[in-house]
Amino acid sequence: MPDSRLLPALVAPALIFILIGPAPSSAQTGLKVHISADMEGITGVVTDAQLGPSGFEYQRFREQMTREVLAAIQGARDAGATRFVIADSHGNGQNLLIEQLPDDAAIVRSWPRALGMMAGIDETVDAAVYVGYHASTTSPAGVRAHTLSSATLAGVSLNGVAMSEGTLNAAIAGHFGVPVVAMTGDDVAIEEVRAVIGDIEGAVVKQALGFHSALTLHPTAALSRIREAVRDGLTRRAALPPYRVEAPITLEVRFKNYLPAEVLAYLPIVERVDAHAVRFVGRDMTEVSRFLTFVTNYEPGLAP
Repeated sequence: MPDSRLLPALVAPALIFILIGPAPSSAQTGLKVHISADMEGITGVVTDAQLGPSGFEYQRFREQMTREVLAAIQGARDAGATRFVIADSHGNGQNLLIEQLPDDAAIVRSWPRALGMMAGIDETVDAAVYVGYHASTTSPAGVRAHTLSSATLAGVSLNGVAMSEGTLNAAIAGHFGVPVVAMTGDDVAIEEVRAVIGDIEGAVVKQALGFHSALTLHPTAALSRIREAVRDGLTRRAALPPYRVEAPITLEVRFKNYLPAEVLAYLPIVERVDAHAVRFVGRDMTEVSRFLTFVTNYEPGLAP
């Protein structure tokens, strides 16, 4: 039988447990982060030689892309994150070496998919991070600058505001109440996003010298810069509000050729603006994202 003098010390913890329940685990209290990873903004990337399976440097640079995502994850952990969703968002969506990623990360791969480069985001996410992002198709200076499709699109806007992939994806995150807190890429890409959504943390891993040229950091040096930017962005997340676009949302898409605009205008939900552009009005960013997924993926010959 326990000493009666010890009973208060034994009973008090039990009463606290009964009244308020068990203490939450770190998995319940830790932050959840969505990381969208592209490749044109990865350290050292400047041409097609690094960007696709046929390029002679692709294997090396998918390694670097994976390392930069790992650096972002570590920076997020430094700020208290415990859960991760990683969206492989370049090319065929199968670039990251997933066996090198931590086993507590969920990974989105391949296309097509709802929410595009932000697939996997929802209201349970606390913050979004971009790794390896680039400037928009209307930028005169960014490395490999384009928006969604370098081959077909000449411009994308929401409610009259020209969009890069970074700002467009921030609007998708904002639909779910999620702020973008940090971004890595070239200097032009980062400043372009900041000008629209606010002063997020930026890890500049290369200075743009032209469409196919850059003054780049050493690949290892870039990793510490990425880790610090993500840590600092996540720490500042309360001061970085979600980027919200007022509904209904008017999307305008401009094509480099006129035929896509002509054919899309046969849909009753699409208005042709001029020879190269169409307009679609969505109730929210999920509708806009689905329309863009259709525009950038549909072709009559689709087959499994």
